[in-house]
Amino acid sequence: MSSSSTELKLALAKRVLSRVGSIATTIMLVQTIVHNYIPRELYAYLFYGLKNMFTNSSKQLTMVINEFDGLVKNKIYEAATIYLANKLSPHIHRLKISKTVKEKNFNITMERNEEVIDVYNGQTFKWIWLCKQTESKHFYNPRDMDSAEKSIIRSFELTFHKKNKDLVLNSYLTYIVEEATLQKHKNKTIKIHTVGYGKKFCLHNMWKSVNFYHPTTFETIVMDSDQKDMILKDLEKFMTRKEYYWKVGKAWKRGYLLFGPPGTGKSSLIAAIANYLNFNIYDLELTKVTRNLDLRKLLVATTNKSILVIEDIDCTLNLEANLVNHDMNVHSNDFYQSESMITLSGLLNFIDGLWSSCGGERIIIFTKNHIEKLDPALLRPGRMDVHIHMTYCTPSGFKLLATNYLGIKDHKFFKEIEELIDILNVTPAEVAEQLLQEHEVEDSLKRLINFLHKKMKEKEEAMEITQMESVD
Repeated sequence: MSSSSTELKLALAKRVLSRVGSIATTIMLVQTIVHNYIPRELYAYLFYGLKNMFTNSSKQLTMVINEFDGLVKNKIYEAATIYLANKLSPHIHRLKISKTVKEKNFNITMERNEEVIDVYNGQTFKWIWLCKQTESKHFYNPRDMDSAEKSIIRSFELTFHKKNKDLVLNSYLTYIVEEATLQKHKNKTIKIHTVGYGKKFCLHNMWKSVNFYHPTTFETIVMDSDQKDMILKDLEKFMTRKEYYWKVGKAWKRGYLLFGPPGTGKSSLIAAIANYLNFNIYDLELTKVTRNLDLRKLLVATTNKSILVIEDIDCTLNLEANLVNHDMNVHSNDFYQSESMITLSGLLNFIDGLWSSCGGERIIIFTKNHIEKLDPALLRPGRMDVHIHMTYCTPSGFKLLATNYLGIKDHKFFKEIEELIDILNVTPAEVAEQLLQEHEVEDSLKRLINFLHKKMKEKEEAMEITQMESVD
């Protein structure tokens, strides 16, 4: 019984091998006939005809999205890379992960030749990332000049049902670009920029930057709660009114003036706004800029979603005097004079003149100790839309500082401290400095009380001197 079964299996195997051999022989014979007897033109015609026949019978359409269009980056490719990083399915086999020194988050993307399925408006879309090695010695990838990357061509293949072609072109790709922009902004590391000295004539190198890791937020900043709510609501309204600004013909920007004594939290508020909006900061020190031409280049080189800060404008430049000198100049070299010096008109031309339309979604913040000394030309709406008075520390401000620095919300010393703060002109920075000096909570509060009593004594002595001088 066993031997007969074995013989049947051997016979079946011989029959299969015989047929495979016949098929292979037939294929080799057909290839020989095609190559030796059929003209190349006819062969190409038959081959592409068969290929088109099978292709036309398919209901799927594939779009190829290359990394570059010539030497220019393809924005759709970049957007797809970011978008698909959030669409990786649990069935994917290989992932790429990276993180640079300056980044705060891991970068996770799909590996080459992996497939991702995405669903949009109830329709299914298949993405494949392809990396092709080319042997051409003349080709290089502009993205990376490293030798290992020069000959790699990257692209995405997007496959979907032909009926969804209009959906892809009119809606899906636009949606991907918008989502990628939002995700890129959300994950970015905030940077603070300062003027790049020695590079003023290269538009892309006029600013140098470092990562910005300021911990202040609107939850921790010492400020009146109503004033804080007003600022937050104003920022939110600004961020959602892009179409409105475009409709009324205004540049999408917002101007803030922060004024008050030193130490009242102007710089902390700027940091809180930057952290809240996730905007980069451009710190412009006007004393380092000598010409309107350089000022214009610096301002144009700032990016969207950024905060331009001009601190202590009342101390940095006598812009009003410069403007007067400029207006008095009636010689034939007026244009040369205006470009070879920095003037108030040069600054205002960027804030709300023609140059203000070069970019959008910008916050411009001026800080000043004494608002009464500021040129009225800067105060009008459209230049400084919101005026924020940064005041001395209040009892409620002290409680917030105690919570932030000491981790307490009440203490037996609070009443005495609040009474002293209520009648003294003491800044939040001064209070915070005293709270930082000691390790123990009670020691910190005692140190603050001693500091406040010292301030009170100085105030009383100053009042006595003033009274004596008035009698004399």
